[in-house]
Amino acid sequence: MATLHHSPFCPNSRFIRLALAEMGMEPALVEERPWERREDFLMLNPAGTTPVLVEQTGLAIPGAGVIAEYLDETRGLGLADRRLLPDTTAARVEVRRLLDWFLVKFHAEVTEYLVTEKIHKRFMTSAEGGGPPDMGAIRAARTNVRYHLKYLGYLIGRRRWIAGDHLTYADLAAAAHLSCVDYLGDVPWDEDEMARDWYARIKSRPSFRGVLADRVPGMAPAAHYPDLDF
Repeated sequence: MATLHHSPFCPNSRFIRLALAEMGMEPALVEERPWERREDFLMLNPAGTTPVLVEQTGLAIPGAGVIAEYLDETRGLGLADRRLLPDTTAARVEVRRLLDWFLVKFHAEVTEYLVTEKIHKRFMTSAEGGGPPDMGAIRAARTNVRYHLKYLGYLIGRRRWIAGDHLTYADLAAAAHLSCVDYLGDVPWDEDEMARDWYARIKSRPSFRGVLADRVPGMAPAAHYPDLDF
């Protein structure tokens, strides 16, 4: 059995959890607090970031993008029409472009601010960067999420899934990030019906059950967070 080192509200970790579930894989989960810089974890990934997938052979694969590519190389062909990275070059480019959009751009402009300020700082010491949330960062993230949601709605208005006709890594990455923001009640779903309907579809998939079960100790999710028909 493979092992996934993850943080429950690290959106890139959630992306890999969704991808593994879509592939029918059930790894052992090891929760990490990256800010603690645990020595054994740093030996797996000197960057100290989640997620890290460790195969039964001991091979450690760090980083969401690297893990996604590795999973496609090692398991993709066996998935047939459920493959999460398409067969054609142009389609693969589009999925990778959108992966970069959500794993890098959305993360830097929205998720990292909200998750760090509203969740992680609650569990960090002052030496690790903990303390009261930076309201300026939170306001910036709440502003930024609006144009990302509009772009997502634009894509879904022209495609069945965000990268084309089939579910891909791009959908899972987008949904993983939005799920973290949604837990905090900071996604303005009423501003884009297309994006909301897409999220309701993907949120209803069996692969999403584990993510929806995550809870922050002492912080309840937004009322609609676990609701499949919100």
